[in-house]
Amino acid sequence: MSEKPVVMYSKRSCPFCVRAKALMEAKGVAFEEIDILVAPERRQEMIEKADGRRTVPQIFIQGEGIGGYDELAALERVGELNKRLGL
Repeated sequence: MSEKPVVMYSKRSCPFCVRAKALMEAKGVAFEEIDILVAPERRQEMIEKADGRRTVPQIFIQGEGIGGYDELAALERVGELNKRLGL
């Protein structure tokens, strides 16, 4: 288990991953990034933790899978993201 509250499975070439990372960085939130191209052995772990979802990013806050960038942005729009991040 990561010591950081956010774990993000990503690929460096993914524009949605870049957006998700930028949002976390703008909020000053530390996150563990697992690039599944650099560590392909972690892809299956991601799929299992994400209930079968195979797309990136897959974002987990306090161990809870929230989905990808669209879901992250939706939480931000409704003011829920800061609460989940403990901000």
